[in-house]
Amino acid sequence: MPNKFLSHDEQRAPKVERLFTQLAPRYDLANDLQSFGLHRLWKRRVVRLALDGAPANARVLDLCCGTGDMTFEAQRQGAALAVGVDFAQAMLDVAQQRRRAAGAQVFFARGDALRLPFADASVDAVTIGYGLRNVADIEQCLREMLRVLRPGGRLVILDFGKPANQLVRVLYAGYLRAALPLMGWLFHRDAQTYVYIIESLRTFPAQRGIETMMRHAGMTNVRVFEPLLGTMGINYGERTT
Repeated sequence: MPNKFLSHDEQRAPKVERLFTQLAPRYDLANDLQSFGLHRLWKRRVVRLALDGAPANARVLDLCCGTGDMTFEAQRQGAALAVGVDFAQAMLDVAQQRRRAAGAQVFFARGDALRLPFADASVDAVTIGYGLRNVADIEQCLREMLRVLRPGGRLVILDFGKPANQLVRVLYAGYLRAALPLMGWLFHRDAQTYVYIIESLRTFPAQRGIETMMRHAGMTNVRVFEPLLGTMGINYGERTT
């Protein structure tokens, strides 16, 4: 049966928004459980890569920010301005609650990853965690992120990966098939909420495909990091000067 939250046509965006509206209240807890807390380490690494060598007044855009993990981390690591953008208002509501509770000087705004409300060359770094897989047009999203990056700015992408090792791939797929429906039912009484991840990975180019896209887009110093035996992928690149 097709996943009710996944579509490859004009319905993709509203279906994904409906999914994340449903996930928002327990999103952070579910991330901790399904990754055994490791997602926090990977997100810190993404922000370190984004800000390493950045100017003292660095401006960071955290796209598809969700509840704001990497937006807050950018501020903690010294960004002068950290802005999180997401199109799911329910996720932003959680992020705003966290901001008020922490007294953090970060900003959140609702926006479309394919039509960003920012000027050309207006930020020093762009991060995106577990979001590129969900957009309707990955190449258009890459173009938008590059458009808003200043020359020499960094783009760092974190998402589920596809391990090169066949045994690891089989074990990883087995874990996802066993754990994700259970988590969906446990947290939301709907197994399809997390089975969506498995379905979305079928057509996602993952770390090596994204690497190729970044090179084709003209980025330099393109690198790939593969935490946890490639089950996660971190793509890094810099906008040409």
